[in-house]
Amino acid sequence: MIDEKIQGALDSILVPGADRSIVQLNLVKSVEQNDGMVRVVLGNAALSAEVQKYVSESARVAVAAVTGGDAKVDFVAAKPEVVNEIAHTVAVMSGKGGVGKSLVTGLLAAELKRRGYSVGILDADLTGSSIPKMFGVDGRPQGSDNGILPVMTASGMPIIAMNLLLESDDQPVIWRGPLIDKAIRQFGKEVLWGKLDYLLIDLPPGTADAVLTVMQAFPIDGAVIVFTPQDLVEMIVRKAFNMAKMMDKKVLGVVENMSYVYVPELDKKMEIFGPSRGEEMAKIAGAPLLGQIAIDPQIATLCDAGNIDGYESQVVTDLGENLLSALGVSV
Repeated sequence: MIDEKIQGALDSILVPGADRSIVQLNLVKSVEQNDGMVRVVLGNAALSAEVQKYVSESARVAVAAVTGGDAKVDFVAAKPEVVNEIAHTVAVMSGKGGVGKSLVTGLLAAELKRRGYSVGILDADLTGSSIPKMFGVDGRPQGSDNGILPVMTASGMPIIAMNLLLESDDQPVIWRGPLIDKAIRQFGKEVLWGKLDYLLIDLPPGTADAVLTVMQAFPIDGAVIVFTPQDLVEMIVRKAFNMAKMMDKKVLGVVENMSYVYVPELDKKMEIFGPSRGEEMAKIAGAPLLGQIAIDPQIATLCDAGNIDGYESQVVTDLGENLLSALGVSV
């Protein structure tokens, strides 16, 4: 058990490029106290030599200040996949593109963050990444030969996406299946998330190779299926449900996006894409209906401004609460 003062001192040391502490990144391997000397052992996952030097000196000074004695900091080899400690991993999927899968991922992440949880987002849609734009993130990930540090959003959520690794947002990813498979597996092994309550994975649309790779490469607790109230919705939901079932992944629930438009002057909901089929799709998936999201111009405005986490509504509050219930988390 680490002394509370030492724990607090180490938790004050932020890692450059990550904006999270060495405690939050789960890099503290051990703390030993002997005859007035404190020895701190840290993992070196994703830390360059320069960053290790800075962290080492900062930690040494901080620990010595609270103990009144000497302190020493050593590093040992550590890989991100071993260091990471993620309580729940949730995949957000759809049977086709254009249904708002990334939007649902962003809204869920923002709501969980508002509830005080530590949340990260992996945008696994390598050829159509949109999560960075929604959160206003355009920095490039840092790291070292043995790991990648995610980029932080303004609200303090680590995210990683292929767009962040490219020279420009409009650079196309013209890769064949094997390269996409390799990139996704690298995201699973080499990204340093540290300690997270929730990692949300925004899957590519459909049920092809990339989705299969994510399902195999990550310890997914369950999937959320997103759809819209249109003619082919049943086939789309069944495809996503059947894939999750084949991969032995639980369907946590379904979300109907573009469910309706609310007209405040009339105090009326208008179902412009046809009658809602939310309850029907929930029965097909054998999972709860987590929420029905309206077509709201404010959402589009905030996404374009890179401020999706500024959107709050009762629907989003309920969406987060229902997901937590599906995961068996008391709310």
